[in-house]
Amino acid sequence: MSGASVLYDVPGPKAKTRNRIYGVCGALAMLGLLVFAVVRLNTKGQLEPEVWNIFNNAGVRTNIRDGILTTLQVFAVAAVLSLVLGVLLAVARLSDHKPVRWLATGFIELFRAVPLLITIYALWVVLLTNRESLGLGEDGPQFWALVIGLTVYNGSVQAEVLRAGVNSVPPGQREAAYALGMTKTQVMTTVLLPQAVRAMLPTIISQLVVTLKDTSLGYIITFEELLFTARQMSTNILVNGNDTYVPFIIVTGAIYVTMCLALSSLANWIERRGSRARTGIKVAAAGEPVAAGDAMEVADAVPDKPADRQD
Repeated sequence: MSGASVLYDVPGPKAKTRNRIYGVCGALAMLGLLVFAVVRLNTKGQLEPEVWNIFNNAGVRTNIRDGILTTLQVFAVAAVLSLVLGVLLAVARLSDHKPVRWLATGFIELFRAVPLLITIYALWVVLLTNRESLGLGEDGPQFWALVIGLTVYNGSVQAEVLRAGVNSVPPGQREAAYALGMTKTQVMTTVLLPQAVRAMLPTIISQLVVTLKDTSLGYIITFEELLFTARQMSTNILVNGNDTYVPFIIVTGAIYVTMCLALSSLANWIERRGSRARTGIKVAAAGEPVAAGDAMEVADAVPDKPADRQD
């Protein structure tokens, strides 16, 4: 079965020709849609130089910069808290105590099932109502509603990812650790979790990318992150009597894509370093074989050392 696949039949000459035709037709259709969109935007005046010249304004650039910094701030706090919560929930889900395991399972299933937007909105209403008693500032309810919502949702997902990673570790390593006299906490922290993180690192980083993109939900609760800032500017800035939604959508989308690609590149770099760490130990070259007679001569040449006596 070399060269054959058990999942599908290998296409023959006619099927290959048909697939090429379908590919060319699909590419032409996508190209046609792109040309149609460009023509429509040009007809509406969205490609005029003065429309895109708004990004040379210092105030616009400052607002975009502040939106990016606010987005990254929310992402940094939510990412750290979600990873910590994910570890705690994963350990609780794997606990031998049934009440702890049931509570962790209920928490995970609840916040994975509830839409994230509803969670953020409900937290915003609660924090906004009790803002004075909690000592929150003007933007405090929006900030913490977004952070806590992202934390509980992504923490629940990360917990399942880490649990799958722990279960993927061969059981012999766990048994060997117990045989050495290690406690369950030591086995979890020094044997299982490090290997689980390494095995599931691509999935963990993918979920962090989702966390970064989900920060855009803050515009629903009027939090001034990147999307909300771009939406406000596109509404308030008019050029030749036309709105500037399209330029801001394109620029904002490009910024989000750039940030997500940067995070993915960081994940690939970390994964490559981990691979080098696992395979970077070189095996020493074997020496010349020693004959049995030579070995005996070397052994006879070594003087015997009497063992130390203990009184």
